[in-house]
Amino acid sequence: MEIKAPNRYKQAKRPFIFLAGSIEMGKADNWQAAVAKEFDDCTVLNPRREDWDSSWVQDIRNPQFRRQVEWELDAQTDADLILMHFEPNTQSPITLLELGLFAQKRGLIVHCPDGFWRKGNVDIVCKNYNVLEVSNFESMLIEARQYLRGIY
Repeated sequence: MEIKAPNRYKQAKRPFIFLAGSIEMGKADNWQAAVAKEFDDCTVLNPRREDWDSSWVQDIRNPQFRRQVEWELDAQTDADLILMHFEPNTQSPITLLELGLFAQKRGLIVHCPDGFWRKGNVDIVCKNYNVLEVSNFESMLIEARQYLRGIY
């Protein structure tokens, strides 16, 4: 089951998988759809939403924006597993922020391919915090399935 921001998810069936990573509308592929399809036996928490309005002021006083950010932070905190995917043709500043916030959380798998503008930083953070970093997207899905078998 896929639940997109900012919908309620806390009563859904576990495990919860949060999809952190490149969105940047128009630059990033909709990789989240592939993960949601692969893990339809889990609750996939997807921050990519169809009704996102890029004209929203990114300010704490903007209720739509604040609700999105708070949903993402809560969902990552509640997640049993975070899959983090960086795409080379994006900058993904929020994903970099989320890597810093959740690098010490158990259940984080990162895919950061060659060509991502801050791959070196991502590699070092993953190494320093013992975060599993995989070499390709398919490996991320395989490792995710293995991790979930170990906890459920």
